[in-house]
Amino acid sequence: MRTILQSGYGEPERVLVQGESDIPTPGDGEVLVRVHATSVNTPDCIATLGVPYALRLVSGLRAPVSPVRGSDVAGVVEAVGAHVTGFAPGDAVFGSVWTGSYERGAPGTFCEYTVVPATQLAHKPAKLSFEEAAGAVMSGVTALVAMRDVARVRAGQQVLVNGASGGLGTFAVQIAKALGAVVTGVCSTRNVELVRSLGASHVIDYTQTSYPEQDARYDVVMDNVMNHPPSVSARILTANGVLLPNSIGTHKWLGTLPSMAFGALFKSRQWRTTQFVPSRKNLEDIGALIESGAVKVVIDKTYPLAHAGKAVAHMASRRARGQIVISAM
Repeated sequence: MRTILQSGYGEPERVLVQGESDIPTPGDGEVLVRVHATSVNTPDCIATLGVPYALRLVSGLRAPVSPVRGSDVAGVVEAVGAHVTGFAPGDAVFGSVWTGSYERGAPGTFCEYTVVPATQLAHKPAKLSFEEAAGAVMSGVTALVAMRDVARVRAGQQVLVNGASGGLGTFAVQIAKALGAVVTGVCSTRNVELVRSLGASHVIDYTQTSYPEQDARYDVVMDNVMNHPPSVSARILTANGVLLPNSIGTHKWLGTLPSMAFGALFKSRQWRTTQFVPSRKNLEDIGALIESGAVKVVIDKTYPLAHAGKAVAHMASRRARGQIVISAM
């Protein structure tokens, strides 16, 4: 099968090259999926660029121990492993192969076929295209978990999303709005109208003003950029407000490790972390929100599989509006 293989760390278009690999065999509890579409996420950029450098201690010092990037998947079931129920060949599905680490031999999705744990797979809603379904997995589920389960956003609350025009941000704005919150989005000038169209009642153009300088106070601040120290962002919270840091940061060596150390010392109920939990229920819930029209998947551009390097470079530029999708068909 066609597979995008990573030879080392560096510029995506240089180190991500199309090659071939064997079609995997689904093991116990796994499903073999013919990939129709996947999307690019932060872990793909980290593993391709090798930045922050400290993460190479986990992913591999000179090259990633697992050479295939990608975790989101939307496609059609080709075969099922032992003890898998609820899925059959021909079913249209979407889900994730992400296990939370860059372990050796981990499957990727920048390829034509991949194996997915059945517990991290759901049937694709009929109204969603494969591209939309792929774009809804990591970003959509993470935003859902952050707003619904971690911050527990309620009607009437004030929510600020920094980085509101990115993949995670576009979902966070819409989900917070669907939960009844009054949403403020932070983005650049060119994305103001996009963020407003997603349901933000207020939009702050960071090229004109800095959101920590505003007089407003927020019940929830989701920071997808972390261009301000967490201590600064925490100052605009209400007494019982929640800060959701969600970025690798800009430090080439340590990323957000200094900020996370601050969070550990902060030891406040106001500082909470969000994990990507690709359970079947969460996948079904985000799918239902999109199918109902309450949330839409914003896709900036779709690249063919052979141009996966360009897709990752686009994501790494930090100028993507919504999701970057890769079509394997």
